[in-house]
Amino acid sequence: MTEAPASTEISIDDFAKVELKTARVKAAAPHPDADKLLVLTVEVGDQERTICAGIRQWWQPEQLVGKDIIIVANLAPRKLRGVLSQGMLLAVQDGDQVVPLTAMNQVHSGLRVS
Repeated sequence: MTEAPASTEISIDDFAKVELKTARVKAAAPHPDADKLLVLTVEVGDQERTICAGIRQWWQPEQLVGKDIIIVANLAPRKLRGVLSQGMLLAVQDGDQVVPLTAMNQVHSGLRVS
């Protein structure tokens, strides 16, 4: 396995700006206007958010419902093909597979990842 080239280093202060949180997938569906996107409805603490994730070719919506995923919670909202995405699902690519980052055990949604 080859390692990815080193990226630009950031300071701990830069990293502290990123809010990684746990989120529970409540619903998932194919994006109506994008072949690569799934539209996830997630619970983040007492909030409900919509997140568009480019993982449609690897995951069926029903495989994600109930999973505790890790998201970037303070990413500025952005419309993706007409759907407002309010965060970003974290995932890792391993060869030809993309795997969402999840908690090993069921945890409360909205917890800050440290």
